[in-house]
Amino acid sequence: MVLLVLLALLCSPTTSHAAEVDITQASLEATDDGYRLSTSYAFELNRSLEDALVRGVPLYFTTDVQLTRRRWYWFDEVSISVSRTVRISFNVLTRQYHASTSGQLQQSFSSLEDAMSLIRRPPRWIIADKNALTSGDIYKVGLRMRLDVAQLPKPFQINALNNSDWRLSSDWKEFTFKVE
Repeated sequence: MVLLVLLALLCSPTTSHAAEVDITQASLEATDDGYRLSTSYAFELNRSLEDALVRGVPLYFTTDVQLTRRRWYWFDEVSISVSRTVRISFNVLTRQYHASTSGQLQQSFSSLEDAMSLIRRPPRWIIADKNALTSGDIYKVGLRMRLDVAQLPKPFQINALNNSDWRLSSDWKEFTFKVE
């Protein structure tokens, strides 16, 4: 009887929900270099993701941005569609966390909280050249951030499909931007 109860507990699906990412701030501004996106997010890593990170599995956080322009005669035009990925990893020998942005910038941190601050409050980044958008037009900006499970090692990708602990994403946040 005890064996049946243990088996039932092990095989029953967990009722944990996928963690949500809240986009707390998002804005777009025109600069001399181009159009810069400024964002900040609020979320926590669950225990499963922290354990995987400490055991050597890098985590990839991808921000997707789309700018669309409304057209009266056809579907909306997708003017800009860009993504940026931040990779967080842990080095067991040095006991340090490493964060790299799309393979360019790499920083080392002594704590997970410091490394996560790069994801929660990323530096502003140029999403389009200065001449990529038409002056006077109004664009709808769509933004989301997610844990990119497609970049995980294959065994973890399969686990991510079955386990809600590996689902971490925000809804699309939309706002309008008028090019001056």
